[in-house]
Formats: sequence, structure tokens, C-alpha cells
Amino acid sequence: MLWDTHMHTAFSTDSEASPESMIKASIELGLGGICITDHMDYDYPKEHPEDEPEFILDTPVYFPTIQKLGQQYKDKIKVLTGIELGLQPHLAAKHQELIGRYDFDFVIGSSHVIHGKDPYYSRFFEGKTEQQAYQEYFESILENLAVFDNFDVYGHIDYVVRYGPNRNLEYSYQKYADVIDAILEKLIDMGKGIEINTGGFKYGLGHPNPTEDIIKRYHELGGEIITIGADAHKPEHVAFDFAKVPDILKAAGFQYFTVFEKRKPAFLPL
Repeated sequence: MLWDTHMHTAFSTDSEASPESMIKASIELGLGGICITDHMDYDYPKEHPEDEPEFILDTPVYFPTIQKLGQQYKDKIKVLTGIELGLQPHLAAKHQELIGRYDFDFVIGSSHVIHGKDPYYSRFFEGKTEQQAYQEYFESILENLAVFDNFDVYGHIDYVVRYGPNRNLEYSYQKYADVIDAILEKLIDMGKGIEINTGGFKYGLGHPNPTEDIIKRYHELGGEIITIGADAHKPEHVAFDFAKVPDILKAAGFQYFTVFEKRKPAFLPL
């Protein structure tokens, strides 16, 4: 039974789903377990000066809430407590302090804000070609890896293609192989993993994030840690297109997937 270890609830600004609704959906799907990984994106750019800060996770409430629900549903499903950090180089010390305060099971490091802009909004792409924007995104991951290592996997490594002007029409691993290989080699050297994020299917890309070629390349370079997540923000998107996951991972050379508990990896057979 697969685990969905990347999902969001109303503790994240971009979701209205209760944690309990996500747990109940996971039980109905017969998942082996889940990890709830709500967003913490310090210094997220405001659309307007008067806007309230977005993606600031109320950790003093969030952490015990998820743990309590884990106990409540322990006879039906394993529920782990995680977090998705929106990495930016200048936030390294702040993230280190936060992770030191809570005993999360699992920490995803992700790139959402690149040099002050989120590719979710078209402003990130203004004044540059799509290729330049994608290259900047990948290079920013290396900037994060140079200063911060207190995470377990790097999330949706090619997140940027979800929102590009042509999305993944002209995108491929081969087009950015040099910088992507540098990212994968750095992660492997750090003992960190990647995820297969089926949100790419939900967004109509026809591929997961990252693409199958990147997952395969990670394995070829010696990468061993790979988690599975749908990046769901609603109960109906839990484990989205998970039926495709075993074949994708096996084609890349994996015979297992990874689950983190108390920040320790366990390798479960596909």
C-alpha cells in the first residue's frame, strides 16, 4: 500500500480542507499511511502592501493538532506530522530555528519564491524568455542547497513548469541537464532525497514533478531516497493518479519508496 506524504490542509493559506477530511479520504483510499505537510513560506511576496502575510503556518496549533488526529485514527491509518518549507537562502537560519523547535516526522524543502517572485504569478516570467526563467529557477535550488540542509527531500524539483508560458511543451530534462544534474548530485552528496509528485498529472502536464527522466537520472547517479506525494489541497486529490506511480518508479530502477518517521527513512517495497 502506497503512502501519500505531501498534502495540505486549511493550515496552509491555499487550502480550505480540514486535516480530518484529508485523513478520512486517505482511509477510504486504503493508503498505508500519510504525512500532512502544510506550508511555511516565510517572506512570501505580497500582492499588495496591505495584504496579510501568506503561508505562515501556525505551528503551535498545527503540530499538536496533527499529532492528536494521528492518535485518534491510529487504528485505521498511520498519520505523520510534516512540514513543507519554502526555501530561500536568506531564511536558512530562521528555518533551522523552526525545525529545531518541533519533532516533525518529515521535512520537505521546496522552491516557491525565486528572488522575490513566485512562478505561480506571471510577474516571475516578465522580461525573460521561458528558458531563462526555468534556468533561473533551477539555479536558485543550488543557491538554497549551498546554505541549508535540514530537510529530508526536495519537493517538486521542476515546479516552475506548472506555470510557465508554455508549461512543459518545450521543456525536457535534457534541455537543462547540466544544472539538474548538479542539483541531483548535490542532493545525493548531502544524503537527501527527492519526491515523485503526482500533482503534475493533476495540472495536466501528463507527467509527474519532476519528470520521469529526472527520477531515472537521480537513480542512475546513485540516489536512493524517493517519497511519494500528490500535493493535494482537497480530499478528492489525495493520492491523485497513484496507480501510475509503481510503474514509473520501477522504470526508473526503484523497487521501493521511502517514508520518513522521526526524520528517519524507511524503505517500503513497491
